[in-house]
Amino acid sequence: MPRWRSMSCRMGWASAFSFAGSSRMNRSSSVMRISLVLPNDICRALFAENSLQTSLGNMTRILRLLQTLRALWAVGVAVVLLVAAPAAAAAALPGPRPSPPIAVPPDLKATEVSFPGSEGLTMHGTVLSPATAGPGRRPGLVLVTGAGGGSPRTRHLTEAVEFARRGMSVLIYDKRSVGYSLFHRSYSQLADDALGGLAALRSQPGVDGAKVGLWGLSEGGWVVPIAASRSKDVAFVVLVGANSLSPLRQATWAVQAGLLRAGVRGSLVDRAELNMFRMIDDLGMFPEAHYDPRPTIAAVRQPVLAIWGTHDLLTPPLESPPGFVAALEKGGNRRYTIRFFGNAEHAAFKTSDGGVTPLAELAPGYADLVGSWVADATAGGAPVARTSGPVPVQDALTIPVHRSAWWESAAVQLVASALFLVAFGSYPVVALVRRVRGRSRAPVTKVARLLSAGGLVVVPGMFVYVMYLLMSGGEMAFPGPVVTGRPLVWLALQGLAVACVVATVRTALSWRRARFPIPRGESVRLWLLIAGGTVLIPWGLYWGLLLP
Repeated sequence: MPRWRSMSCRMGWASAFSFAGSSRMNRSSSVMRISLVLPNDICRALFAENSLQTSLGNMTRILRLLQTLRALWAVGVAVVLLVAAPAAAAAALPGPRPSPPIAVPPDLKATEVSFPGSEGLTMHGTVLSPATAGPGRRPGLVLVTGAGGGSPRTRHLTEAVEFARRGMSVLIYDKRSVGYSLFHRSYSQLADDALGGLAALRSQPGVDGAKVGLWGLSEGGWVVPIAASRSKDVAFVVLVGANSLSPLRQATWAVQAGLLRAGVRGSLVDRAELNMFRMIDDLGMFPEAHYDPRPTIAAVRQPVLAIWGTHDLLTPPLESPPGFVAALEKGGNRRYTIRFFGNAEHAAFKTSDGGVTPLAELAPGYADLVGSWVADATAGGAPVARTSGPVPVQDALTIPVHRSAWWESAAVQLVASALFLVAFGSYPVVALVRRVRGRSRAPVTKVARLLSAGGLVVVPGMFVYVMYLLMSGGEMAFPGPVVTGRPLVWLALQGLAVACVVATVRTALSWRRARFPIPRGESVRLWLLIAGGTVLIPWGLYWGLLLP
């Protein structure tokens, strides 16, 4: 071997991607440059023959391979930048600015206010009041919104207008985005924000500071009782679509109920959806997952008005009200009113499709009830232990969502996923390397290719599809076409999982019955593949891929 070739083969990888896209070098310089960056074994394979034409042909294949790798690397960098850049930009931006002034009907007036929230964060809001002052000072109501960071105050402008027309001053404010995200939030912090708004409203001209209460919707139904239990300045509590269950149990039920309404049955609902929520919780990506609101509800001493729409699809309307009643009774507070509104959805707006789509109008009688109840409660005449309205509809009962055991924990799931990547991914990688070296050989069995390809599709496919359902579930899931209670996508994943199990058995038998000696490297490759297929069986049972 010439001296320059020997020297180049002793060098490791240098800058493989630095030359892969170059198209202006001639063939002789290509031989020299490629040899400087390729590892020893590939160099020997390239120059084992004396034919320059054969060597150049091999190097052409190497160039194409490296060009492909360079393109994939560029795509990967682009994806990372697309994901990271918005997050970095958001982190660099200052806190949310106040919303522009709100246009209100002529019978109302709007006053812009600012107040300190938790940890001194400046909050911005608008107070809506009757334009004409009535006799005496008015009661006040602070609206605490549901989930979502940075929700604008206009989110509840409809409710604020209707409540103000019932003789109240109503504060709506922009929800914090600082310290609040999909993966992190603090109900305690949100409660302090609400109390900051309460103090601001109590100080407004024309407002009776002793008659100001809190209204909480959905997530606000967890927040408002915390605030009420902390401060005697809260005169009363109004809750809409509130939960007496933990956030994790409520969210699991909401997605499950959405899948059931879409006609989905079987392991996707019973196994995959539930276990995915548990894994998310185990990863610490579900904030306040196991918060138990019942002790806090029991500590509330103020009069409580709790409202649910009969077609609430985000809060279990059959189970949450009894939980509130039991907790309030346990704490000795019997000044509560439970009211159900027919043909109303989660936020007590009218609905014509079973709660999936809210209409523009509040449920008939909702605003009137709030106005009259607040007047009675602030006058010392809050009703005692009253429940009324039609029976709500709930497609399925909630189930407890326990923490993951060690053998099903997120760490074990990550280890299993890494094993699948190595076991199923190494098979085609080795085949590609052999092809590049010109040492391709017939597989022990072609079924092994099915096992490798199927495993590389089933594992990420299951995670992506179930996560999509979790993100799109709620009022109505969109699982795609459903056949015999199972979405076509889920059926395809299940069929591929079964094929992988069969291929695992066939590959193991073919290896055992091979009539020709199998090199050690090939044995390791097959052992990894069969190990991955074997682990896929309990993994598939756990996630429901191998169950009806």
